[in-house]
Amino acid sequence: MNEERVLALAGMFQALSLVRSLATEGSCDAGALEASLASVLRIDADSAAAVFGGSGGVRLGLRTLVAQLDDAHPDTALTRMALTVLRLERRLMARADLLARLQEGLRATQRQVDHFGVAHATVVGRLAELYADTLSTLRPRVLVTGSPQHLNQPAQVERIRACLLAAVRAAVLWRQMGGRSWRLLLHRRQAAMLARGLLARTALDSG
Repeated sequence: MNEERVLALAGMFQALSLVRSLATEGSCDAGALEASLASVLRIDADSAAAVFGGSGGVRLGLRTLVAQLDDAHPDTALTRMALTVLRLERRLMARADLLARLQEGLRATQRQVDHFGVAHATVVGRLAELYADTLSTLRPRVLVTGSPQHLNQPAQVERIRACLLAAVRAAVLWRQMGGRSWRLLLHRRQAAMLARGLLARTALDSG
């Protein structure tokens, strides 16, 4: 386990934490949302940290990851979503047609980001559409539970789908950095220690 893999995992857990917040509360951490959405478009970044605009971009994800790895009773719904996302990433990598469609869509979306900004409703809607057209056609599907009040709002559904796309992007990064699910199980304690160290460092950098 190394810091690059931990940052990628934190990116995935951050995106899924945002999904949970949007589904249950109807709102989420705006800074974390922007960092997660931006990560989807940083396809050729030099490092895991650069994908998220610096380690501070996944502060929420690092906190979530520490809680999941350290807690005797981790959030099982979050764990279940994470495992599904890792399986989805494998299915996506096996479908060159869907991967090409997704990459083409992201390149087109970048032009909208340059014009509107990454968190604008137009961009979020486009990312959600890309998720629906590609990853939503694969199985297993990520099961999102929450309040019907929020899950029935089209704008919230778009934000949730865009965050799920960010979660899969982080899963792709995790694999690119040599991540394996069984390795995480073997090195839980080391991963938690690295995540705590990164979290402390981002606190110092922001302070």
